[in-house]
Formats: sequence, structure tokens, C-alpha cells
Amino acid sequence: MYAYIARQPIYDNTKALYGYELLFRDGEQNSFPNIDGDEATSRLLTEHHLLVGVEHIAAGKLAFINFSAETLIHHFPTSIDPKTTVIEVLESVPISMELLQACKALHEMGYALALDDHDFDAKWDVFLPYTRYLKVDVQQFNLVQISKFIQRIKHHPVTLLAERVETAEQFEKLKLMGFTLFQGYLFARPEMMKHRQLSSNKLNLLELIGEACAEQLDFARLSQIVERDVALSYRLLRFINNSAYAKEQPIESLKLAMVYMGEAELKKFIALLALANLANGEDDARIIQSLVRARFCDHLAKLCNYPADPPSAFLTGLFSKVDELVEVPMVQVLKQLPLPEAIRQALTGRSGSLGQFLSLIENYEIAEWPQAERLANQLSPAADLAQLYFDAVRWAQGILQPNA
Repeated sequence: MYAYIARQPIYDNTKALYGYELLFRDGEQNSFPNIDGDEATSRLLTEHHLLVGVEHIAAGKLAFINFSAETLIHHFPTSIDPKTTVIEVLESVPISMELLQACKALHEMGYALALDDHDFDAKWDVFLPYTRYLKVDVQQFNLVQISKFIQRIKHHPVTLLAERVETAEQFEKLKLMGFTLFQGYLFARPEMMKHRQLSSNKLNLLELIGEACAEQLDFARLSQIVERDVALSYRLLRFINNSAYAKEQPIESLKLAMVYMGEAELKKFIALLALANLANGEDDARIIQSLVRARFCDHLAKLCNYPADPPSAFLTGLFSKVDELVEVPMVQVLKQLPLPEAIRQALTGRSGSLGQFLSLIENYEIAEWPQAERLANQLSPAADLAQLYFDAVRWAQGILQPNA
């Protein structure tokens, strides 16, 4: 399942990139879907900002985002950093005292506001003290009309942004009139982007991952998470029952699982279950590789007397390919995973002991034997890499095919 968005560049009068307007899309077609503004804004925030971050979509430039009246009044924009975002007030919103107060409050919080498709109607004048940008559709008016409008509001220190600029001649004339920012087909059409979307139930999985990383397992909190999803609770118990830690009787509760498995092992299984469901069961090869790495790093950590709880080495191997599974860069996806700093550094920079464990298995996978042996000698000279790897492969296959 993918989330879609388009971005259209905004340039300054030297044709240097200034920012992007972010435009909600719901499919491959580069057009606005037939939904209301509230839904479009909400989905843009939840499907893109909360996962990827608008600052990344806008490549570090300012992100101009449309907001409807309801989303402004209820302060939806406050989930976004004011340093990275310009709030566009749609021209179609009904003017009210509530809207004016919301814009004033956002302005005082440091947000830059833009009046989108501004028609210079005097009814908008009360908003100008809180407005930084005026976006003018230059196809809607002729240049004489625009010039008169600008003269009327020239005492307001706003930045003029020309929309729908289509010719070089327009560009030059608009610069002379005081426009300093420009957007339109003369420069670039909206560019489609997409990324893997995390469904709402996957937020539960991310919370489970957080619990697996905690120093102490909070069973009350764990129960709250799994109880939200009956299928998830069932899978967790079934998964444990299929493991080697289920003794002579089936494990029917998380508490009983803790008794049989111990917290460290249970945390591993919670994280493993979460990852498998996060990937929707897709691409078994990457899931198997993640499991092999988890088991390999875990055994290596034991040989190096690395602390076993929380099971950081296991989690490092397990999440080493999570960026590929959800199709989001590692740095960005880690913002959604409550992992300890040591694991983050290992996953992004292969630093620290955990990073060395991961580098060793990566070199072994691609048959870089000299480098793998060098790392192994640094970590644990007694390590039998072939045996560790064989055991990890056999364990991973047994996890995915417990009855085979």
C-alpha cells in the first residue's frame, strides 16, 4: 500500500529553488482527488509527514502546504516545525473570527502564513498583518489589475508569489512589478512521489517494537497494545507456541510465556513478530535474511559477553533491512522505531560493537572472507563463523516453517 504526493517547485527571481508546494494525491494520476480539503490535509499529514517528514519531501527547503478552515482552527499545523513549513490558507475557506484568531495564534507561534490564490478582496485585509506570502494566480487577472491591487496593499510587508507563470515574458514583467517568488509550468510541473504507507494497525507493531527494546518488559502496557488487535494477540501466542521455548503444554498467555521463555527471549519474539507483520509477509528472502542476521548477531554477542537484555544485538540484525521492507530510507524509518541509540548508530553508521556485529554478517553474506575473519578476530577469536551462520539459517527457516 502506497501513499502519494506531488511537489511543485517554487523559485526566486534568480531562478534559484526556494521551496516546494506539497499537493495531496491518492494514486498514480497526477491530479487532486475528489475529496474535501479537510480530508486531503489530514491524509497528507498522517500518510507523509508523520512517517517521512515534510522536511525530507521538500529536500530541506520550505514546504508550502494547503490547510482548510477546520484544520487551521483546530491547530493541525502545530505538528509540523514552523521553520520548515508555510501554511497556505485556501482561498475557498469561509472567513470567520475563529479563523482570524487561529491565524493570529499560528503567526505568534512562529508559523509563516500564505494567502493562496489571493484575489485582493478587501475582506482579507484583516489577515494581512499575520501573512508573510501572497500567492497570486497570474492567469486570473491581467497585469494592469494586478498592479493596481499591489499598490493598494503596498504598506503591508508581504512577499508576492506568482502562481501559474507560463512564459518568460510574464516572468520578466512580474519581477518588475515586485514579485520575488514564482511557480508554474515555465519552471516545472508537479512531480509525483510515493512511499510505502504504514497502516494504522502497524502503529501497534511499532509500539510492540518499543516494548521489546525496554530494559524491563511492561506486561500491562504490552497487553494494552495487543488487545487492540485480536489477530495480533493470536499470532503472538501462536508464534510462541511454535517456538522451542514452549515446553510440554501450550502457552496460552503472555504471562506464562514469560515464565517459560524469560524476558530477553520474549522480547526477541515480540520484535520478530512485529517485523514480520510490518512487512505484510512480503518478500520472504528479506525476512529470512533479517532473521538470519538477528540470530547470528545474537550468538556473536554472547561470545563477546555483550549484555543480553535488552537483546540489542538480536534487534540490530533483525531491523537491518527494515528500510527495504517498508521502502523508506533508514534514517527516516528509525524516527518511527523507538530503538536505543546504540542500535540506531549501528544501523545507520555501523558504529560501536553492534555495528561491528552487523558488518561481520554482511561481509560473510557476500563472501568477503578476509574482512569477515578480521572482524571476527577483533570481536571473538574463538568464533566459528561457518557454524554460527549455519545455525542462524536453520533457526530462521524453522521460525518461518515451524512444522516443516
